[in-house]
Amino acid sequence: MAICNTEKVLSVHHWTDSLFSFTTTRDKSLRFKNGHFLMIGLQVNEKPLLRAYSVVSPNYQDYLEFLSIKVPDGPLTSRLQYIKSGDQILISQKSVGTLVLDDLNPGKRLYLFSTGTGLAPFMSIIRDPETYDRFEKIILVHGVRVSAELAYASYLKSEFPNDELLGDEVKSQFIYYPTVTREAFKHTGRLTTAIKNGSIFRDINLPTLDPKHDRAMICGSPAMLKETSEILDSKGFKISAGLGRPGDYVIERAFVGD
Repeated sequence: MAICNTEKVLSVHHWTDSLFSFTTTRDKSLRFKNGHFLMIGLQVNEKPLLRAYSVVSPNYQDYLEFLSIKVPDGPLTSRLQYIKSGDQILISQKSVGTLVLDDLNPGKRLYLFSTGTGLAPFMSIIRDPETYDRFEKIILVHGVRVSAELAYASYLKSEFPNDELLGDEVKSQFIYYPTVTREAFKHTGRLTTAIKNGSIFRDINLPTLDPKHDRAMICGSPAMLKETSEILDSKGFKISAGLGRPGDYVIERAFVGD
């Protein structure tokens, strides 16, 4: 069982009926790499009920932010969705995860492929100055069902390019590519389809995936992880073995489902 600190909820934002985010206080001793996840949860029947959540906020912020789905019958999210400012929440003292820059080989372009709340770890990675030092282009791809589920879209399009720390780099190096499957939108269809038919590369005016120059991180549903990994494997990309053994792409298996 993870050793946890008790933190206080600072704010809660409900994006849709099934998606919300929240911020909490952060223990001064907590250290994590951008892309890592923490175990968070609540006391239920005098026992801690914990699940893995990627950290949305970059590691230099003095607070923590998380993105969550709402599952009516989910052991944790059925309760977590009702938290409000001032409530207490459990957060583990140690972070873990495989979505870290250190596990990628050097390259020119970094693709961040996400669906749903799989966006969360990439929100910290795109706000890491090291990401822009390592790669010429950073392409954040976020696939959802309906446009209302494009959490942080307004921030990414309007505020992020004017970020005090990274604004210049964002304007010249960062590309945001949202795609929606169940309604009309600028980009429609599954992100894996956009990779296979090449539409994403035509839209952003970049070459198709090449293991010589491109690196990728993947976070989302198990089906999306499997299909995207298969696409990369077929193109000659090598997955990282982790633990400091870099590869051409990395995946995150800890995906919150309840």
